[in-house]
Amino acid sequence: MALRNNAVTASLLALTSLVATSVTAKEGMFTPEQLPLIEKDLVKTGLEIDPKSLSSLTAFPMGAVVSLGGCSASFVSKQGLVVTNHHCARGSVQFNSTAENNYLENGFVAKSYSEELPAAPGSRIYVTVDFKDVTDKVVGGLSDTLSDRQRYDAIVDAKKALIAECEKDEGHRCSVPSFHQGLEYKLIKQLEIKDVRIAYSPADAVGKYGGDIDNWMWPRHTGDFAFYRAYVGKDGKPADYSEDNVPYIPVHSLKVSAAGLDDGDFVMAAGYPGSTQRYQRLVNAEHTFAWSYPTWVELIQEWIAMIEQTAPKGSDARVKYESSLAGLNNFMKNTEGQIKGAKRVGLLERRGEREAALLAWVKQDSSRADFLQSIEELDALEREMADFWKANFLYNNANRSQMLSAAKRLYRLAIEKQKPDAKREPGYQERDFARIKQSLQRIDRRFDAKVEQALWLMFIEKYAAQASADRVAAFDKHIALGKTFDKSAVAKRLSEFYNNTVLADVDKRISLMDATKAELEANDDPFIKLAVAIYQHGLDVENKDKAFDGKRAKLRPKYMNAIIDWQASQGRVAYPDANSTLRVTYGNVLGGSPQDGLIYEPFTRLEGIVAKDTGIEPFNSPKSQLDLIKQKRYGDYALDSLGTVPVNFLTDLDSTGGNSGSATLNAKGELIGLLFDGTIESVNSDWDFDPRTTRTIHVDSRYMLWVMEYVDDAGHLIEEMTIVK
Repeated sequence: MALRNNAVTASLLALTSLVATSVTAKEGMFTPEQLPLIEKDLVKTGLEIDPKSLSSLTAFPMGAVVSLGGCSASFVSKQGLVVTNHHCARGSVQFNSTAENNYLENGFVAKSYSEELPAAPGSRIYVTVDFKDVTDKVVGGLSDTLSDRQRYDAIVDAKKALIAECEKDEGHRCSVPSFHQGLEYKLIKQLEIKDVRIAYSPADAVGKYGGDIDNWMWPRHTGDFAFYRAYVGKDGKPADYSEDNVPYIPVHSLKVSAAGLDDGDFVMAAGYPGSTQRYQRLVNAEHTFAWSYPTWVELIQEWIAMIEQTAPKGSDARVKYESSLAGLNNFMKNTEGQIKGAKRVGLLERRGEREAALLAWVKQDSSRADFLQSIEELDALEREMADFWKANFLYNNANRSQMLSAAKRLYRLAIEKQKPDAKREPGYQERDFARIKQSLQRIDRRFDAKVEQALWLMFIEKYAAQASADRVAAFDKHIALGKTFDKSAVAKRLSEFYNNTVLADVDKRISLMDATKAELEANDDPFIKLAVAIYQHGLDVENKDKAFDGKRAKLRPKYMNAIIDWQASQGRVAYPDANSTLRVTYGNVLGGSPQDGLIYEPFTRLEGIVAKDTGIEPFNSPKSQLDLIKQKRYGDYALDSLGTVPVNFLTDLDSTGGNSGSATLNAKGELIGLLFDGTIESVNSDWDFDPRTTRTIHVDSRYMLWVMEYVDDAGHLIEEMTIVK
């Protein structure tokens, strides 16, 4: 494996000059260490700082870019001020809100450190401090004779050992993600800042302007930005929340540009994109677009309707489920766009053509026979896995109760605690205890028994409609589910669950983290009794999944070797699929024409907010903002070419979920905005990058500063940052 990786590196390095002249579309979420391969094109596209400075995760400017564990962010002051998207911080704002004191509706501005609010339990800021290749230590010594499960266990054990050694340095969180589908593994060490507080978040009428109607759409007028602050102990080390903590002093922070961008200007984004499927086989794409996505859309439509029905607007229950609704609506709109987009661009046909071209290249040389065999075995495995997931889909959703999930997690924790820490399942080691506790704490602010009971009944009704042979007897028995579905009887049984559980009490939930396996098995709580009863079935499914993953870990790297060599023969760099690690994507401010007769300008303007405004959510801009726009109170933030303040802008950058909050940088490495969305025509870029239709949406730093100064009286935060005019 080590020789193979060295060979891949040498092959890629040999392409440097060729790639620099052949790249036209700015496809690719590149790892920082890949950037020297495209150095010439970065400069040609407009980068003004030394490209080599971008290749280090711990140097400027990459060292200022951080992860929130699902979103991206960046430091913008030496007092630990962190800027990210409004929708990334919105869960914490919601956690602090009630119907009587609704920060989602009114916005929140802390005028001093003491007024800043703790973010939702479990909120973290991760600052990367080290990064190295550990492929040899993970898979270098694995024999081809290992069984699928043995291979899985060996990889997991190697990763756990590396993480344990890395985390001996207190205050750090380490991970060993795979790249190129298991061809390479990297050890990433991050400072884990645990005391995260909300410094400023605009009201939804600014930060979520346009709501779900405008989501994924252009033109867009959304002020999708907010600020956290990172706190540490007085010794400068990460610490749990305390009034004695002090703002963290980052090694690097970004300057914020108020000078502006214009059409065609160079931009790049640095962040932590979640996942893409650029290298998935056709069999995966067929399963996803023919079955998985349509099935999810149908389910989520009913899911959303049930929440809206049982948690009416203005109720405390609606406040609790606002974040869930936003996430569900976002996922549904994205998925519907994926389905339509796949048909529009012929995604499955294009994937088939690519695979035919790869196969033809493999067959040109008899020395590539191992590639051919591995690809054939991989396709057979992926079909088997797809059938397995289908069979378990409805049962998995029938388990979708927060109380049941808590019970299952507590019982698994009790079982894992019987083992030495190194032998425990990832997620249940001592390093995970704080996260488990915080997840149990978070339930209260996002749970309403009436709403959840209605949702659980809906999921169970769908599960009950399948053949008895596909159901789980232990589950059916405990919820009184007979051969025919009696909705009123099951509803009555579920009522008994919620009326007789102790898990609705946060203190009792957390106290059960100390319970033994025997104590939980003797517990009369209905959710705990159900968790115990279905544990073995869950374990059987888990073991099957692990065997699948072990076989994948053997076959996928060989497939990726074929992809890398094939693309290298064409003068192309094979960047890894996104995996929540730091990536850089670059290009230009650029409008577009995604379909006949439709033109996208690169910028939207303040006046577009007024034009859209109806006074009714989600087009209900604050009156003070509307008055300022009508008075043309632009201050220093107008763009000369527009004659007004730009709100959002488009680029041709390559992005996906997890990129939300990514720092959008100009040619000098200054913050010029935040990446927050893509156009509806771009959602298929998770699977297939189309340079004609792929566009990414950013909130302009000038609009951010304008709102802060003129609308929300947050000028003290502007003074804290270094503003470049």
